[in-house]
Amino acid sequence: MFCDYVKIFVKAGDGGDGAVAFRREKYVPLGGPAGGDGGRGASIILVGDSALSTLNDFKYRRHYKAPRGANGMSKNMNGAWGEDMRLLVPLGTIVKDEAGNFLADISHAGQEFVAAKGGRGGRGNVRFANGKDKAPAYAEKGEPGQERTLILELKLIADVGLIGLPNAGKSTLLSKISAAQPKIANYPFTTLEPNLGMVRLDDETSFVVADLPGLIEGASSGIGLGHRFLRHAERNRILIHVLDLSEYATRSPYESFMLINEELSLYKEDFLSRPMLIAANKADMPGFGENLAELQNKIGDKYEIFSISALTGEGIKPLLWRVKELLDEIPIMPYIPQTEVVKNTVVRAEEPFVIEKDANGIWQVTGERVEKLVQMTDLNNDDAVLRMQRIFVKMGLENALCEAGVEPGDTVSIAGNEFEYAE
Repeated sequence: MFCDYVKIFVKAGDGGDGAVAFRREKYVPLGGPAGGDGGRGASIILVGDSALSTLNDFKYRRHYKAPRGANGMSKNMNGAWGEDMRLLVPLGTIVKDEAGNFLADISHAGQEFVAAKGGRGGRGNVRFANGKDKAPAYAEKGEPGQERTLILELKLIADVGLIGLPNAGKSTLLSKISAAQPKIANYPFTTLEPNLGMVRLDDETSFVVADLPGLIEGASSGIGLGHRFLRHAERNRILIHVLDLSEYATRSPYESFMLINEELSLYKEDFLSRPMLIAANKADMPGFGENLAELQNKIGDKYEIFSISALTGEGIKPLLWRVKELLDEIPIMPYIPQTEVVKNTVVRAEEPFVIEKDANGIWQVTGERVEKLVQMTDLNNDDAVLRMQRIFVKMGLENALCEAGVEPGDTVSIAGNEFEYAE
């Protein structure tokens, strides 16, 4: 089944731990520290793949966790980096965070977006050697990999979009002009998902056409899954409005034309500014001539009308060659988020930490820098803990805790680890 919207969770690999080691070789006195660094954790990368057309691969697997980096080793040997996890997505995939903020538009083959960055490897004890401490017995743990929830939304990339009411003949037309085989039947809403077809006019001329499921009144507000269908028309450079001009149509051609155009404009204002051709379909059916004359009289010269029969193929070639002429004049449309606003942003330094007391009387210390310091410290190593405490003093955390009212014996929680405060 066609899938064009998923929510996934990605967790990049943690960095490997740094090693604590010393040279112990014969005839090498005072060998000193020799612990290598941990390897970088694997990142999760989204990669555009032209062979895919849906997000079905993400429908049944929503959680992705990349491998961590290898730990450092003795003799100054660094740990291996984790192998990045590459997830293939179809072209036209929009990536957003959980709050709906735009992150990336994957629109061409091979394009990459780092969805979650792997953690840095921890430094080995050789990195901490200095004049005061020539043989440090501690090392860093690996940095935690980035983790977050992402929204993947597919907006099919097609040069031309076939729009119209249900049962207007869009799927029949697509099957006639391409090798696509959409479901065709004599009842409304036969097409429940968009179909793509490659149209080849000659050896050097081709373009992609999308058959969008039939729209109905209220589609712009989501009726009949209108939002899901209209989404795939956002990148179409040309729209072909397929109208049923037979005497069996449920609405007059002009009424159908105006209804769909109104829904397009309500969904996105610039839809009607794009080139639109009218495919007056079912030229082989009774009542076509009278309906065509009425349509031409009401529309006038604003739109080009092509009389066709999607069933027999009559009049299709002139329509396609006109599409080709227009495509040569229109550049490819990049995706521009509707909520994107260009503005000047003043970047302020983030507070190094925030201290709050919760309902249980525990002092919660939050902040990216201080939390990362705790996570990368081996709390079972006394020397590593002493180093962490020295950094806390330099950061001003010690004074801030005193000013906040923390007293000896109180519990202070940082990054899920609880400490007993002592002067």
